[in-house]
Amino acid sequence: MSPSGSSTQGIPAYADTPLRQKVLRRIRSRPTTRGAAILLGGFVLLALLAPFIAPQNPHDLASLSVMDNRLAPGTGGMTGMVYWLGTDAQGRDMLSAILYGLRTSLLVGLSSTAGALAIGVAAGLVAAQLGGAVDAAIMRVVDFMLGFPSILVALVLLASIGRGVDKVIIAIILVQWAQYARLMRASALVERRKEYIEAAINFGLPTRHIMLAHLLPNSIGSVLVVSTISIAGAITLEATLSFLGVGVPVTQPSLGLLIANGFEFLLSGEYWIAVFPGIALVLLIMSLNVVGDRLRRSFNVRA
Repeated sequence: MSPSGSSTQGIPAYADTPLRQKVLRRIRSRPTTRGAAILLGGFVLLALLAPFIAPQNPHDLASLSVMDNRLAPGTGGMTGMVYWLGTDAQGRDMLSAILYGLRTSLLVGLSSTAGALAIGVAAGLVAAQLGGAVDAAIMRVVDFMLGFPSILVALVLLASIGRGVDKVIIAIILVQWAQYARLMRASALVERRKEYIEAAINFGLPTRHIMLAHLLPNSIGSVLVVSTISIAGAITLEATLSFLGVGVPVTQPSLGLLIANGFEFLLSGEYWIAVFPGIALVLLIMSLNVVGDRLRRSFNVRA
């Protein structure tokens, strides 16, 4: 037996270390990943503290001044307030609007991913464990859902049920669950062939116990990592839907809707209305993708 901490041929020395330590070591080892993690943590903190640190509540119409509309960055308003990132056509402080928009975008991304993950994991687990006609039926539904472009399905759903943050979350859940179901099924089928599952079956353990106590905890790791990257996809999809005018309502703008509101003013030189929310959205998605990719590599000992 090799000494503790030593590595076998072809496998890194940290392959046998606890997963949490392995993930933290990989994040710290790359300056890019470390910077993305800090940036992502900063975005989450800003979103949580938005009601306390934003100079203005952009959802409160009484606090807005139409006379302060489309002011350039750094300009003082009629009330003496300095708008460091300018204002939009409704007189909203862009800094405050971005903080609240970040809050809405993260809410939609996290909620829709969690919902899709729950449905997809349950469907994939049932398909892998029961097999046969149940597996075939679930996988045909998954194939049907994955056969259509995500944006097309979401547009049709929102055209049917209307606009709203809750409706956007429902639409993204219905769009995303199928990819988790397929991945969970594949991962669970690999685990199901292992000896400890065969032993549990031979001991006569109930199917429900095998699924929840053995298959689920040993198969869900890779699915959780993919969900981290999918949060960025959900935020991007919501931004696209809001830009097209079928996403969140104007009374609760996300980053995508803020970009859409400022798009018409780009050619008139009032760039800040669309550019600043666009920069925030790009940085948020980029940090999520970098951290998610590093987490994915942490589950692969060869990475």
